[in-house]
Amino acid sequence: MAQRKIEKSRRLFKRAQKVLVGGVNSPVRAFKSVGGFPSFVVRGRGSKIWDADGNPYIDYCLSWGPLILGHARPEIVSAAQKAAALGTSYGIPTEAEIHLAELIGGAFPSIQKIRLTNSGTEAVMTALRLARAFTKRDLIVKFSGAYHGHADNLLVQAGSGLTTLGSPDSAGVPKAFAETTLSLPYGDAASLQEAFQKWGTKIAAVIVEPVAGNMGTVVPEKKFLEALRNLTKKRGALLIFDEVITGFRFGFYGAQKIFGITPDLTCLGKIAGGGFPLAALGGRRDVMDYLSPLGPVYQGGTLSGNPVAVAAAIAALRLLKKENPYPALYEKTEKLVAGIKTEANLSRVSVSVNSFGPMFTVFFTDGPVYDYASAKKSDVKKYARFFHSLLNEGIYFPPAQFEACFLSSAHSDRDIEKTLAAVRRAF
Repeated sequence: MAQRKIEKSRRLFKRAQKVLVGGVNSPVRAFKSVGGFPSFVVRGRGSKIWDADGNPYIDYCLSWGPLILGHARPEIVSAAQKAAALGTSYGIPTEAEIHLAELIGGAFPSIQKIRLTNSGTEAVMTALRLARAFTKRDLIVKFSGAYHGHADNLLVQAGSGLTTLGSPDSAGVPKAFAETTLSLPYGDAASLQEAFQKWGTKIAAVIVEPVAGNMGTVVPEKKFLEALRNLTKKRGALLIFDEVITGFRFGFYGAQKIFGITPDLTCLGKIAGGGFPLAALGGRRDVMDYLSPLGPVYQGGTLSGNPVAVAAAIAALRLLKKENPYPALYEKTEKLVAGIKTEANLSRVSVSVNSFGPMFTVFFTDGPVYDYASAKKSDVKKYARFFHSLLNEGIYFPPAQFEACFLSSAHSDRDIEKTLAAVRRAF
């Protein structure tokens, strides 16, 4: 295949670097993990995006997960346009916010009350503040490799032992903030038991991705999530499910339904926002009522419940509920994942392909990937070569080894066939 054109994107990146930090507004977009420079996108439609040089790509990044119905789905675009024509922001309540909350609450029985926010980071930040206030405790437990947004006390790495307090993983995070967080191995319930034995009366909450997506796709054993639920309930701590990626990804529900676990609080975003900057925090009524204006925990935002974002979110969720694209999404993903495994075997390339529903990750490693430590054994240089080979053939995977790929209802059998042909040549 002919080398794709890159000159306009190259010029745009040089221009961007003069005025945007690193030339981007979110670090992973800068291609630091895979080398080279990013393509600058000008439009998207269905399963595809087009860059400034006119190159088309079959997109498996999908804005990092939200676009389960594909790019520029007409009904969602129309809903946003109609709302924008009436006003782009009010900072005053609207009836549409109630409709969206009712839709989400109907899909998540664990959510009795909701607070809309602008981002997953904001939803998680609020959830942690709420948990601390409700329990009157200070410590939070997270799991290594999980990303729950860029709030200060979540940008931590594990200490030297399983039950040591965290240390900052980013400049600008005070050590005292990091020391309010324990970072434990994902999937290891015994380490949580140990943490509770040492810090039990101080742990306010445990936050977890029920299916990890930010170390690549990693699926835990059900007994791990069951242990989290049992331990937190026994010790008086809250269980927070970060379903920003997994919410509405596997069905018109969350991963919590699949695993049969009822968390105290749930954070949502991405698909729940219809591709717009919208997220939500929801959960038990008694906990949520600790939020202002009913309770002592302050949280606010001028653009929370923005009418354009809410209209798009309602349109997206109604489409998902009406069309139920999930069986077809599972089938397409299984076909693609099976094909990638076959091509890897035929080419004698060592990969481990993890998948769950319509999300997957190709890890360039010999062994299985079940936590952050095993994911980190992946050969990131091989992934970078793989990524650029696919990119040159019009296939857009995430520009980092430790991210998830996603499928949308807009992806066709022809898209999958073309992708597997490109994967074959890449391997």
